Amino acid sequence: MAIHVALNHVTKYRYKKRVSLGPQIVRLRPAPHSRTPILSYSLKITPENHFINWQQDPQGNYLARLSFPEKTESFEVAVDLTANMSVINPFDFFLEETAEHFPFRYEPWLKKELEPFLEAHQPSSAFSEYIKQFTADKTPTIDYLVSMIRSLNQDIRYLVRMESGVQSPEETLTRRSGSCRDSAWLLVQMLRHKGLAARFVSGYLIQLKPDVKSLDGPSGTDKDFTDLHAWAEVYLPGAGWIGLDPTSGLLTGEGHIPLVATPEPFSAAPISGMVEPCEVDFSHDMQIVRFHEDPRVTKPYTDTQWNGILNLGKKVDADLIRDDVRLTIGGEPTFVSADNMEGAQWNTEALGEEKFKLSETLFKKLKARWTSGSLIYSGQGKWYPGEPLPRWVMACYWRKDGIPVWKNDALLADPTSKSAFTTADAKKFMDHLVAGLGLHETYIATGYEDIFYYLWREKRLPANLDPSDAKLKDVLESGRLASLFENKLGEPAGYALPLSNDGSVRSIEWKSCEWVFKTNHMYLVAGDSPMGLRMPLDSLLWSKEEDQIKTYENDPFSQTGKIRFHPDDLKTAPVSSVKSPKKTEVLKGKSAKEMIRTALCVEQRTGRIHIFLPPVSEIEEYLDLIARIEKTASELDMPVVIEGYAPPHDARVQNFKITPDPGVIEVNVAPVNNWDEMVEQTVSLYEEAHYSRLGTEKFMLDGKHSGTGGGNHVVLGGETPEQSPFLRRPDLLASVITYWQNHPSLSYLFSGVFIGPTS
Repeated sequence: MAIHVALNHVTKYRYKKRVSLGPQIVRLRPAPHSRTPILSYSLKITPENHFINWQQDPQGNYLARLSFPEKTESFEVAVDLTANMSVINPFDFFLEETAEHFPFRYEPWLKKELEPFLEAHQPSSAFSEYIKQFTADKTPTIDYLVSMIRSLNQDIRYLVRMESGVQSPEETLTRRSGSCRDSAWLLVQMLRHKGLAARFVSGYLIQLKPDVKSLDGPSGTDKDFTDLHAWAEVYLPGAGWIGLDPTSGLLTGEGHIPLVATPEPFSAAPISGMVEPCEVDFSHDMQIVRFHEDPRVTKPYTDTQWNGILNLGKKVDADLIRDDVRLTIGGEPTFVSADNMEGAQWNTEALGEEKFKLSETLFKKLKARWTSGSLIYSGQGKWYPGEPLPRWVMACYWRKDGIPVWKNDALLADPTSKSAFTTADAKKFMDHLVAGLGLHETYIATGYEDIFYYLWREKRLPANLDPSDAKLKDVLESGRLASLFENKLGEPAGYALPLSNDGSVRSIEWKSCEWVFKTNHMYLVAGDSPMGLRMPLDSLLWSKEEDQIKTYENDPFSQTGKIRFHPDDLKTAPVSSVKSPKKTEVLKGKSAKEMIRTALCVEQRTGRIHIFLPPVSEIEEYLDLIARIEKTASELDMPVVIEGYAPPHDARVQNFKITPDPGVIEVNVAPVNNWDEMVEQTVSLYEEAHYSRLGTEKFMLDGKHSGTGGGNHVVLGGETPEQSPFLRRPDLLASVITYWQNHPSLSYLFSGVFIGPTS
């Protein structure tokens, strides 16, 4: 994936009169040891009446010696070259075993050949004091060199210095500032004083604007840029000359094109020579232009191609509107870690600590970018065979009409943060919420862990092991037992409120009932899932089918008009008076009527208050409960985690979710009905994923790119069932399927490496 660039460098001298030029030496041709491939090179000299002789100096650098037989009013040097900017790994070299650790000694014959590059100047006290910090004893050579150039990068402030010549190392250290050539010469002397052969290098520096901003450190230039630059090279046995750039604190890469490498800076000047005394106007200009770019992951399309895609999308949009198709498009893009793509959780396993943390980071960024007044829901998702617990799901819900579902984000607790709330705080929250609902506190059912079951489990353990012992086969079970025994089994685990709407959507009226158990206490089903999933519902009073209060999913065809609930309604509504509790009668063999079997639960887990919401039929009921919970959380200053049942599906409420899948995380985005929204959604999603340290690529063993390995599904439909083009025209679905079958190239286009049942 190469980028080819064209560099143009023009140097002009304009004299006030016609002058005689002595021989001029031009050192502006890439040196033989340049690792960046030079595709073409040309040197144009003005005046045209001149003689040119190409030479190589004692170090092998290319020199152009120019002779001018006539006087001239101008002297111009124009360099044009093209280079292949393929990425170069600066650490791609081997060292001789004797040179792997510093200090080391050169072989006598090699040291003799390197003598010009070992000649060190007489050090000053300031210089000697500075290099004391670089004393090493069997330090890896690469680490030693990196620490040296990083120190110079941090200690010497870079500045553009237009004066000719190079500062002495002492002057640079005293001023703590200098140009690139000053830092390079200082580094050369430091290396020589440490017994390392080093040389001064002058060359071109090409910096290209990155496709995406860096996640680690500075992103570099904001536009393509080139200039003359200077750095140092050190000779390492086995590796040869290795470039070190103290200005950036990095080893040299594809952007460093050496022109001249010499023992002393004066013999590395780009242009040197004699001219008779005369006033002169000097100028130079450097430009860099990309003329070829291979498609790559970070920039698969040129700007022209991308604009063509955008225009085509708008044309398709216009066709869909004209033909009244009413199509919506959603999707399920997948992502992997940008740093740990070879880890098990990014290849085979569905769950992992890093996966959860990165998902949470992305979730927060998307919530802030896509939504306003939204609700964070932390629930349980799919449960697959062989997995001990259902997978987690992070979901965000917001209303299309812009009315907030949840106003104050500070009252939504971070599911991973540590808090110090207790079970007593959970009881306080429940009491306050129940009073706000106009219900009596006697309806609250206190839940306990099943002490008899856990005592039985503990008795079955080997006599020489305790519940917390890691030697137990079932790690989850051992951790569960240890936690329960530490937290005292006899204390309440949480609180449940049987809850159902006794009114209509327009006038919600919550009702409750008393739960009666044979044991006089509500013992939860064994496990460590949320309390709401472990309630002993089969121990409630028996009811006939026709006597049971049931929650039915709302008819999606009835979801029309505005949502008939606004959070401000609670402010204007009269304060509900607490009704007298109704005692539940226990009649042997008789069906219990009005027995509510769904409940809202409040419990403390790891210091956080968790609210488990019951299932409801209408979105208005759910929003009413959420508003009351937020009101209670605000009055008590208790941030909460919302879990349990998600809101009932309603086309007037949008959502996005992040869930784990084997090897990836999956983002379920909200469907959109026009091209501009889809472009904004897609671009913003991948931007935020990048800044969350998530990527969309992996590498095969041979270095080839591959996708995440996830499904990356596209979801087609309509805003509501009656608007779905596939329900309005069932033949359309058959047409899509048969078109795909009749054009197998589409399968090859989207399948990646595999085709068929293994994909």
